[in-house]
Amino acid sequence: MVNADMETLAEQVAELIDKSQRLVVFTGAGISTESGIPDFRGKDGIWTKMDPEDFTIQRFVARPEVRKMQWKLLAEGGLLKDARPNIAHYAIAELEKLGKLDCVVTQNIDNLHQLAGNSPEIVFELHGNMQYVRCLGCHRRLPMAEIIARLSVEDLPECEHCKGILKPDAVFFGESLPQLVLSEAARRATQCDLCIVIGSTLVVYPAASIPMYAYDAGAKVVIINIGATPMDSKAAVRIEGKAGETMTKVMRQVKRKMSK
Repeated sequence: MVNADMETLAEQVAELIDKSQRLVVFTGAGISTESGIPDFRGKDGIWTKMDPEDFTIQRFVARPEVRKMQWKLLAEGGLLKDARPNIAHYAIAELEKLGKLDCVVTQNIDNLHQLAGNSPEIVFELHGNMQYVRCLGCHRRLPMAEIIARLSVEDLPECEHCKGILKPDAVFFGESLPQLVLSEAARRATQCDLCIVIGSTLVVYPAASIPMYAYDAGAKVVIINIGATPMDSKAAVRIEGKAGETMTKVMRQVKRKMSK
């Protein structure tokens, strides 16, 4: 496998997809960097430019100036401004259209899977979604665009229903992952027969447990990533490559097999 070329590896992945009855795709930051969204932990990642402590739930709640800083960042476009799905996102959406996809489990907060065409009900967002805002008081969930529109007259918006603190609906440091989402993602992983990891280093837990649940339950695991992961030795196919280029080759082979 180490010496196989990309086309051969793509064909192996396509063969696994063709035979699969319950496919789970697990995505991380590496799929979205190709949409212009910087990663967090890389050499030039977000945490080299910002203080991670400003993104702890404790500091966000305790310091109004931190909340003002974050809302200002969001009003200016934030980190996701103009981000659009790339060919890897569209490839995953195509897997759903072909009837080959059980669900997507993602570490990303960018809403790009839904924008590409995946049904929201089968996208499990382990770290939340920055297109929404949640009130920490009454737990109402509101569209981010609605709150951004208020920032022209409010530099620190609060909930209009209960006056509670509004927070981007992404998981901050110090917060637990949404338990219902995590539980359902884990359940589907244990029932799948194929798990394809795209663009994740598999080092952020508990999210990175999902592919291991699949493997432990007997599923084949495919890893498509730039850089090593702790699960490389367990992968049925391991591809060192960009998400978009790789998934384009994989989908070409999948459609060829399904047309026979």
